[in-house]
Amino acid sequence: MRYFKYEEFDCPCHRCKENGEGKGEDNMNQDFLDMLDNARHLAGIPFKVNSGFRCKAHHLDLGRRGYKTAKKSPHCVGYAADIHCTDSRSRGYIIGALYEAGFNRIGVAPTFIHVDDDPEKAADVVWLYF
Repeated sequence: MRYFKYEEFDCPCHRCKENGEGKGEDNMNQDFLDMLDNARHLAGIPFKVNSGFRCKAHHLDLGRRGYKTAKKSPHCVGYAADIHCTDSRSRGYIIGALYEAGFNRIGVAPTFIHVDDDPEKAADVVWLYF
């Protein structure tokens, strides 16, 4: 990858850090990462990854803490990332580049953009988090 390190996609939970099971390099889909790396190139601005791979325990914990999470999250199978974004110009660059790179599943929140390429999910969708 030109713009990312695999560690940016590691599960952040303490259990995964202790046992090494949540490594982005081992759990992220390589085609997804290649597309995301290309989108970053097309956008011409940095992408900061807030969340990449999530073990099931971490994902369930997020739901218990009040975060909106999907029951079958593409984060848990290595097909998703949340990209930090808080301004409209960057949001425009990032979303445009994601589409140009071939992504067609995008969620927009006030502080991040979710992107995934999960083959088990419906294509050509955009949603909002509030």
